[in-house]
Amino acid sequence: MNSSTFRCYLVDRDAQGKVDASLSRRPLDKLPPGDVLIRVAWSSLNYKDAMAATGHSGVVRRFPHVPGIDAAGVVVESGSSPLQPGQAVLVTGYELGAGRWGGWAEYVRVPWEWVVPLPEGLSLRESMILGTAGFTAALSVEALLRNVVTPPSGEIVVTGASGGVGSISVMLLAQLGFRVAAVTGKPHISESLTKWGAVRILGREEVVDTGNKPLLSAQWAGAIDSVGGATLATLVRQMQNGGCIAACGLVGGTELPLTVYPFLLRGVSLLGIDSALCPAARRLEVWNKLAGPWKPAALDELAVEVPLEEVEQHVTRMLAGNSERRVVVRVTNQSG
Repeated sequence: MNSSTFRCYLVDRDAQGKVDASLSRRPLDKLPPGDVLIRVAWSSLNYKDAMAATGHSGVVRRFPHVPGIDAAGVVVESGSSPLQPGQAVLVTGYELGAGRWGGWAEYVRVPWEWVVPLPEGLSLRESMILGTAGFTAALSVEALLRNVVTPPSGEIVVTGASGGVGSISVMLLAQLGFRVAAVTGKPHISESLTKWGAVRILGREEVVDTGNKPLLSAQWAGAIDSVGGATLATLVRQMQNGGCIAACGLVGGTELPLTVYPFLLRGVSLLGIDSALCPAARRLEVWNKLAGPWKPAALDELAVEVPLEEVEQHVTRMLAGNSERRVVVRVTNQSG
């Protein structure tokens, strides 16, 4: 190690409760304990990171804090782990960027069980274009396939299609041969969604029915929903017999006004997607798919690349609902 300090984006709160976030340097010994020290090359910006950057109590458990629920880089120290110094790796989920300091820093230290060796077929940068969003999208697609939702079953609807999970879900489903209806509140990105494989573009209002009918006209064979709330309740009531919904978000609310009729009369399955605590073996399996047969062909088109010094302005854009691409954060200048 050539330096006893590292650069990071630090979020802190003073005694009066005022939150300040800025680039800072911290001693390496301030990193949390763990088997593996990683020099971070790339991270990403997710909604959870944006909330952490403002000191949101639902994400940040103690101050000071470093956001970044995704990180990709090279192992510097491996302790007693099977990982080797110099090995390219990635980390997503678990407590990274929430319960412990995350990827918006030149170094992270984590338990070795959290670390995924970078699969052949992905660069470090590409792994962060995907990040937690891509991993969640892949888990959601897997959930549909496990429940025997196949291309001949019918159309799949993807909500929040302009976001990271939604846009990657559209790509993955289209590449697997599904007909995809993409739901977005940003009609100006319809051309991109069509290019990525959506056969129909719907406005948000088209999948929100706040009436009290327990069942609605059956439309969808499957759905990937990153919105929740009234949107998810509407989709459940619109599913075909045997339809399946992968639920992976809550930006539209946490309440779910439903009856049991869709489940009893149409056999609808509602599957929760937990990307944070996905078991290590399955995590590696999914990342290998994303690096191989499921790798999105237009992956680079999803990304806006920014240095760590400029991440704050993109936090503001995301919280205002103005993000339209995955934001990939360049933390240090490393190959890959």
